[in-house]
Amino acid sequence: MDIALEPENYLLSGVIVKSKRQRYSRKNNPAVELMRKVVAARKQTDLERYNFYQYIKYRKLTLAANDLTAEKLEKKPFKNRQWLIDQVETCQYNNKLILPVSVEETVSQIIYRREPRTEKSIILGQQSSGVNDLFQTGDIINITLNDVFTDVNLYEDQIRLLQYPFTSPIGKDAIAFYRYYIKDTVKIEGDSCIHLHFLPNNQQDFGFRGDLYILKDSSYHVRRCELTLPKQTGVNFVDNLRIEQEFTRLDNGEWVLTQDDMIAEMSFTKFLQQAIVIRTTRLSNYVFDEELPKQLYKGNRTELMDANAEMRGDDFWAQYRQVDLTVSENEMDKFVKNIQNIKGFKYFSIALKALIENSIETGSPNKVDLSPVNTLISTNKVDGLRTRLSARTTANLNKRWFWSGYYVHAWGSHRNYYNAEMTYSFIDKEYSTWEFPRRTLTIGSNYDVYSPSDRFLPTDKDNFLLAWKWADIDKLMICNRQQVAFDYETYGGLKMNLLVKAEEFEACGAMSFRHLSEPQLDNNRMKPHHEFIRTTELKAELRYAPGETYINTKQRRMTINLDAPVFTISHTVGMKGVLGGQYTSNITEAKIYKRFWMKSWGKIDVRLKGGIQWNQVPYLLLIMPMANQSYVIEDEMFNLVNNMEFLNDRYVSLLVSWDMNGKLLNRLPLIKRLKCREYFAVNMLWGGLSDKNNPFLPQNAGSDCLMYFPNGCHIMQSEKPYAEVVVGVHNIFKILRVEFVRRLSYLDLPTSKKWGIRYTFRMSF
Repeated sequence: MDIALEPENYLLSGVIVKSKRQRYSRKNNPAVELMRKVVAARKQTDLERYNFYQYIKYRKLTLAANDLTAEKLEKKPFKNRQWLIDQVETCQYNNKLILPVSVEETVSQIIYRREPRTEKSIILGQQSSGVNDLFQTGDIINITLNDVFTDVNLYEDQIRLLQYPFTSPIGKDAIAFYRYYIKDTVKIEGDSCIHLHFLPNNQQDFGFRGDLYILKDSSYHVRRCELTLPKQTGVNFVDNLRIEQEFTRLDNGEWVLTQDDMIAEMSFTKFLQQAIVIRTTRLSNYVFDEELPKQLYKGNRTELMDANAEMRGDDFWAQYRQVDLTVSENEMDKFVKNIQNIKGFKYFSIALKALIENSIETGSPNKVDLSPVNTLISTNKVDGLRTRLSARTTANLNKRWFWSGYYVHAWGSHRNYYNAEMTYSFIDKEYSTWEFPRRTLTIGSNYDVYSPSDRFLPTDKDNFLLAWKWADIDKLMICNRQQVAFDYETYGGLKMNLLVKAEEFEACGAMSFRHLSEPQLDNNRMKPHHEFIRTTELKAELRYAPGETYINTKQRRMTINLDAPVFTISHTVGMKGVLGGQYTSNITEAKIYKRFWMKSWGKIDVRLKGGIQWNQVPYLLLIMPMANQSYVIEDEMFNLVNNMEFLNDRYVSLLVSWDMNGKLLNRLPLIKRLKCREYFAVNMLWGGLSDKNNPFLPQNAGSDCLMYFPNGCHIMQSEKPYAEVVVGVHNIFKILRVEFVRRLSYLDLPTSKKWGIRYTFRMSF
């Protein structure tokens, strides 16, 4: 029988299924109970319970321009440059067109010993190529990327990423920080797993959102994890972050991390091309019962470099490269050469380096840098307008001998100043003397105008960015200095410095070097007074900063990991009768810096410092506060103290700052959209001047050692500290920091200023 059916169509109306928003509760929540078991089982799966283990880690780090479109490829700089278009490829992680500009590969052997506890990374092979090769300081890119996009250890309570701590979804504080939801039971390559989704209680806090796949057995081990950032996250510049980790079971039944991939899509401003960072990591060859030669565990270095690490051939990379390079990554060297052949690139490169590196190169390979550029023009009360030319040699001229210096002409006073230094490094350098470890001997001679507070500046005193002052800097002196310095650094974070210097100071401006035995004259003159002080000093300093990491610019070294504590102690001896020294003095100082992370409540930085001058000395050899006279924010200085406002021979200072990372502002309606971050600080100074150094006491009248204090210098009351508070808003437009400063004590002094505004431009995630 043939039966024909006639179709009949019906249009169904849409159905919307809604559920009432329920309040999240941890009580009797099966997802929370499961996570308690996962957190409790962490110790059972911690590899550090073994006496020994080792494995091989391969890591590839790629930086690329992101989110290119067909429309963009038809415009400059791609137009009429086929080689540039050929470098564009499709990213396998986001299916967008990207332009790889830098790639770094590293193969390391990670070794661990339980007793005594030692963990080291031995770099077996390393190579990098890309636009960072166009800059002598191009390694800053790779160093910064490695510090920002660090390896993620899921089993740590706090995961350091983007230079901030993120609460781990299986950490001891995770249950209070996150909300968990059981989604399903799934199988991953035959392993039965429970799928959980999690997100922070407040999605603007620095935390993850993602999925965990927990083995459905008594081990409660994580089989897979996928981490992202919440849509409303307070993290800057990162549009999308995805971390994918896979754990694999070994033959001995141990579950270990074998795959760790990270992709971060970033955008800084609307005017700049978006960027993407891809970090691909593979871990293999786990061994648990083999003890390595004991010499590998010796020393304080946590990272060792094989002598041939940067000279590995194709056979080595064929053996250890576990993820193939893409076509564009393979052609990176050719890509860089094409960039260098662009018409006019040479002049563009000079301007770009002057802006980024604060330096102008004079050849290729560059043997002499004209650096720093930002000191070309400056002014002061004595000299008026000053022009300065600075230069320094590089390792391309000699790997151990380095010369640096500057010449200044003052157009107002018609004086000429100079600085000249010669440095010998006991180990070869790649480019500059700042490279770690620093083991150098430096001989220098300097003749220039200084303010007493200039020695506290973290940058060059002639930096034009510091030219705008909130206070009148009239206490100046011309310094003629000769010195010899020896620096020695160890891999464990210990630094030793020994300095011998002979200085002659000539008073100028509102400074005067007149002893109490001489009649006091008006010292409000702006010319040299022909009053001199000569000192000879020997200074020894020890500095210990375990775990500190740096980047090297062409002018100085900068710390990028401020999580490391810093301990410093120094003693300075003034030697009378040696090289013309006129005074005997002894100054002992000690300081401690420590950062405390308050989980989702930001971070607290504590700087404690104290010192004492043991001898009777003229005021120039007393201890004065670290006074910041500019409107630019300086982290370790007082904001509303005038130059030489307080003179002490014993002191203790405490600077405490709390960056709350938006914990309060992110909870205010509308304001939270700005993603601003609140900042609070208290700066305090306790000081005193003993009777032997007080020029105002009758018993010191007519002293041949003590001098009249310049106008504006005061004595602190030992029971009354100087104090100032700071209330600031950071992350304005993701780059601007503005702080309101209020002075709380010594307001009756004519030199006091009650309040001020400070600013700086600083980017942070």
